[in-house]
Amino acid sequence: MAGAVLVIEIEYNQLISCKHLLAFRHAMPFSVTGMIDLKTINAVLGEFEDRGISRSTMVDAIESAMATAYKREYGKRGQVIRAKLDLNTGTIAFEQVKTVVDETTVRFPDPEEISELESGFRHPDSGFRSHEHEEELAEGELPRFDSEKHILLSDAKLIKRGAALGEEIIFPLEPQDDFGRIAAQTAKQVVIQKVREAEKLSMMEEFSEKKGQIVSGIVQRMERGAIFVDLGRTTGIIPYEEQIPGERYRMGERIRAYLYAVDEGFRGVYLRLSRAHPKFVVKLFELEAPELAAGSIEVRALAREPGSRTKIALASLDPHVDPVGSLVGQRGVRVSTVMSELGGERIDIIEWSDDAKEFVKEALSPANPVDVVLDEAEHRATVTVAEDEQSLAIGRGGQNVRLAAKLTGWNIDIVSAGGAVPTPEGVGTPTASVGEEDPAVAAGVMPTESADIVTDEAAQITELPAEEELTTLPASDETAADAEESRDKAKDE
Repeated sequence: MAGAVLVIEIEYNQLISCKHLLAFRHAMPFSVTGMIDLKTINAVLGEFEDRGISRSTMVDAIESAMATAYKREYGKRGQVIRAKLDLNTGTIAFEQVKTVVDETTVRFPDPEEISELESGFRHPDSGFRSHEHEEELAEGELPRFDSEKHILLSDAKLIKRGAALGEEIIFPLEPQDDFGRIAAQTAKQVVIQKVREAEKLSMMEEFSEKKGQIVSGIVQRMERGAIFVDLGRTTGIIPYEEQIPGERYRMGERIRAYLYAVDEGFRGVYLRLSRAHPKFVVKLFELEAPELAAGSIEVRALAREPGSRTKIALASLDPHVDPVGSLVGQRGVRVSTVMSELGGERIDIIEWSDDAKEFVKEALSPANPVDVVLDEAEHRATVTVAEDEQSLAIGRGGQNVRLAAKLTGWNIDIVSAGGAVPTPEGVGTPTASVGEEDPAVAAGVMPTESADIVTDEAAQITELPAEEELTTLPASDETAADAEESRDKAKDE
């Protein structure tokens, strides 16, 4: 083989078992020999292709490492050196690159600056740096001529008749037999950095496509309230505020979560996951209901209190498709599956209506309002309900009316048919508490698309065939119990 070559000796068996760059770093000691093991190099390139890093990217990384080591050991300041690896023969050729310039593209140093260049001294007012950093230029300032990386147009034409400004002229360099330990170590670090950057880019591309989707992984560890999930190539994080209240996670447990953010950081790619996100419920239903995934029905509004209850309003784009029945499923199997994934979170599914009065009525399900009066100026709805359904309409802790307000975008007041009994202050307001952002807005959903998902359990019971009633999930244990208690009191009176 002509000339000596810097060779990367790779312990392939170790590399195959590596999962992270830390292991990869120990599996790639750099040394100098007179040959390159093409079988090992090709095997390693194939291994990284399986990880999503292209062969050309890895070859570029190796060539950059070779060039860096050559320049450190034998090069001069300012030189631009490239290495070319021939995967057929195992040889590496080194070359110096010079750019064609003239007086319009560079400035020529004055005698004082030349003296500084020769002595390595940097004048406080000069732009010259004696080390290998890029020259800092003021706006409009031309770069300084450097014979190691520039060649005048007149000289370039002596080498290549058709040379033009900006063109690169290649000068082959003499192969060398020996590279020092420091140069080899530098080359090693270059490869590691290049691989890290390539892997980061590959993961960014892969997971950016998965943003807004459900991903599955294994609970790796829990730290400061956050859950770290192993997603295979990288780790996702479920922050404390994005977890469903009351849920408990076990190490090694497989869980699903909504990927809502893909961030690029200094150390790699950060994937932010959520199980409390409103759209997590939508994506779960898309997995269960082909009609929703195909676009035959669509979610028009959402309101959710994670771990407790969700309301969802649906509209059908196909007159032959029942939106509510599509999500409930035969004998309630579809909605039951989603509720199970959410730890028993109750879900009310209702049908969207362009009629605001009708929509407000449906949103208060399982209660059956007697009348709805709308105040367009204040965007407030006054809802009259039967006296024995007042607590059912409001819900425990005001949850039912609160979610209905978020779902519809209307401020809702509940009054009893037997007399005006105002809704507790703030309960029927669709906005969040002072200083907090409405979850619907935070989720990027329109006010009428509010924030989460629910199923009209009452509608499920009334619309399902009689033989299915016993298998349908109850609308709300608490609200049903409250209604029963109210009826008992009325009988006693």
